Amino acid sequence: MDQRDEQEFAEYFAARQDAVRRTAYMLCGDWHRADDLAQTAFVALHRRWKKIRDRGATDAYVRKTLVRASIDESRRPWRRERQTDELPEPAQDGPGLAERVATREDLLAALREVPPKQRAVLVMRFFEGLDVSAAAKALGCSEGNVKSQTARGLANLKQVLEREVETNG
Repeated sequence: MDQRDEQEFAEYFAARQDAVRRTAYMLCGDWHRADDLAQTAFVALHRRWKKIRDRGATDAYVRKTLVRASIDESRRPWRRERQTDELPEPAQDGPGLAERVATREDLLAALREVPPKQRAVLVMRFFEGLDVSAAAKALGCSEGNVKSQTARGLANLKQVLEREVETNG
């Protein structure tokens, strides 16, 4: 790449780095993996930067790469972590933790239990704010698939959250 292309990429990276990292976190639920996924997406973008003619479609390209990397990563056998009921060290609850923090943590924990493709659709639709057609384009699937995966993902999310309420109150 020439100097101008490198400068354009650096500007895009600086402007979008945090947003891409947040989206990656919503997809995987772990900040370290989110950093890896964001890096994978930006490396792929850097390789193709010179060939991208429509700079307006760059966000869609990064989202698609991010979702694919997340799904690919979830398929790898060494990433299949086992959940335990006991933490190595008891969590220190500070006085006055806000209710919304607990609710957010419950939602993120429940989202991690939704299958990866459904999670990707839910993140694109409800956290990225994409409509059905934009989510379909970002995920490389049909609008009908996005609709069905959204319905299944919401049903799974509801089931996980209901189970959490029954278990922990």
